[in-house]
Formats: sequence, C-alpha cells, structure tokens
Amino acid sequence: MTDDLSFTAAQYAYEYYDTYIDYEPCPFSDNSVNVVVGPYIHSIICILGLVGNSLVILTYALYKRTKSMTDVYLLNVAIADLLFVLALPFIVYNELYSWPMGQVACKLLRGSYSVNLYSGMLMLACISTDRYIAIVQARRSFRLRSLSHSRIICALIWMFALMVSVPTFHFYHWYEPSHNDIVWFNGTEEEETTDPQYVCEWKFGDIDTARIVKVGVPSTQLAIGFFLPLLIMIFCYTAVIITLQKARNFQRHKAVRVVMVVVLVFIACHLPYNLALLYETVRLFKHTDCDEQDSLHTAMSVLQTVAYLHCCLNPLLYAFIGVKFRSHFRRIFQDLCCLGKRYIAPRRLPIDGTNEDGTSFSM
Repeated sequence: MTDDLSFTAAQYAYEYYDTYIDYEPCPFSDNSVNVVVGPYIHSIICILGLVGNSLVILTYALYKRTKSMTDVYLLNVAIADLLFVLALPFIVYNELYSWPMGQVACKLLRGSYSVNLYSGMLMLACISTDRYIAIVQARRSFRLRSLSHSRIICALIWMFALMVSVPTFHFYHWYEPSHNDIVWFNGTEEEETTDPQYVCEWKFGDIDTARIVKVGVPSTQLAIGFFLPLLIMIFCYTAVIITLQKARNFQRHKAVRVVMVVVLVFIACHLPYNLALLYETVRLFKHTDCDEQDSLHTAMSVLQTVAYLHCCLNPLLYAFIGVKFRSHFRRIFQDLCCLGKRYIAPRRLPIDGTNEDGTSFSM
C-alpha cells in the first residue's frame, strides 16, 4: 500500500473523530521500523512461540503427567501462548493491509486474542502463588495444593478472561472506514477511486460509547493483564527468595537466581509497553499533531513486539529450565529419531515422588 493509504490500527481507533470532531486523519508513514517489525520480527516470534509451546503441550500430553498444580498451570500457559501466536499473524496482516475474512472471523480473532492475553498473564500469577505456597507455606501446601483445585482455578480464569473480553467481541467490526474515501495530499483532499479497503477495528455508534470503551479496555488490560500479575509475582517471589536464602543448600541458592530471572524477564518484556499504553490512554482524547502520533505509533509497535517476546520465553523460563522437564524433553528427540517406526509410542519416565519441599525451583 502507498503512504497515502497506509492507515493502521492505531489510526482507526480514532475513527469516531471523523464523524464527531473536525480533525483530518493522519496518514501514518510505513517507516523502516514498522516494515521490519511487522512481517519479519513477528514472524520469528510466531515460529519460536509455536515450536516452544507446542513442545510443552506435547510433553504433557505424551510424556509427563500433570502431577501438581504447577503442571496444570504450565499446561494452560502453553495453551494460551500457543493460541496467542496463532492469532498474531492475522492481527499483523490486518494492521498492514485490509481485512478480507469478514465479520465473524474479525470478532473471533480479536476476541480470542484478548482472552488468551488475559488468561496467560493470570496463569503466570497462579504459578507464582503456587510456588509461594509450596516453598513458604510448605506445612500447609499438601492441604492447599491439589489437582482438583488447580483445574477449577484454571476454568475460572478462562471464564473470567472471556468476560473481560466481551467488549472486544462486541465493538470490533469489519467495515470500510469513511476516510478511506479520501486521500490527503499536503492538506488537500482528493477522492479515492481504488477498491474499498475493509478493516477489523473498533467501531462505535456514538462518541460517549467510544470514550468509555477506548478508556475502559486499555485500563482493564493494564490493571488485570499486567499490574495485578506483577504485584502478585513480586510479593510471592520476594517471600520465596527470603525463604530460600535462609537455607544452606546449593540447589536453593540456584533457585533464587531462577526466581530473579523469571521476575526480571517479565518486567523487562511487559513494563515498557504497558507504560506506553498508559500514556496513550491518558492522552487519547487530547488533540496532538500527526508527527507526535506517528512517533507514538512507532514506539508502541516496537514495545508491543518486546512484550510479545514473552510468549516465546515462557517455555524456557517455566518448563525447560526444570530438570525433570528437560529429561522428558530429551525423550521427545529420542523418539523423533525413530521415524522408521509405525508410530512414536509414548514413553514415560519412572514416576517420581511428588513431594515439593522447595529444594529446587524446577517445575
């Protein structure tokens, strides 16, 4: 698409301005950052996330039984991340080009994207809570930690993620923006005669609804999808580190480093983007010039990509870093070497004791 028609998802968020406020739309330029981030970096994220999370799911399905609450949470995190990366290519395509798949696919794609985002982040908070109970509250862990409880919690999280995603399902529409009929050349408008360009973006019936949703949805994402999991992780892992530091045990001190890596990676991936999202939400209804909007759009694209990287790192941080999980992971490659067999028979390691007293942080 040429620069005069390269309207992106960030600009369509201001679609109601064309109807209610006399501002001309800003044709964001396809600079080199957006061109690289869109098709190339996101493709790498999709491939790595698809491979890593598929291996986690495959390991739990064929080689490792879910014997603890952490196992159940890890499996659900992998499922959420896998669905997330499967939806990502379509999201990127929609932001770079037009949306050809119609209304139903538009709503399902954007809605499922939101559901997987919330569920994945809340599952990470559940993992930190489970580690806190297993290590800090070890005496009560056998009573509090059970597979039935973890499955109920996961089901509640998925239902809650679906509930908070209802506005996304409802207000995303497949439509042709009104400013697609106009091309702006140095402040002069001309009629556009090319084929209509449909998008899958927010669409509102009135400015009051637009104001509520465009503030409410990002605010909910910030509160529930980032700050709540972050606070839970900081509280739980701080208590875990204090408890492990009291133990004169090499494995426990090694576990402290693992905990710190988990928290720091989470903050490094998600904090910059969420701060930018907070800034964008605060200034959403303030009129700014096109250069500032273009700079913010570029920064949001880059920081959002950094946040997306976390779905690729989750399998490394939460699954493959564990000694037991790595042994199961090696079995996958051992069986994949036997391609001459009629099928790959699922092989399980001898069942270990399920006592988790916190001597290591392996999952």
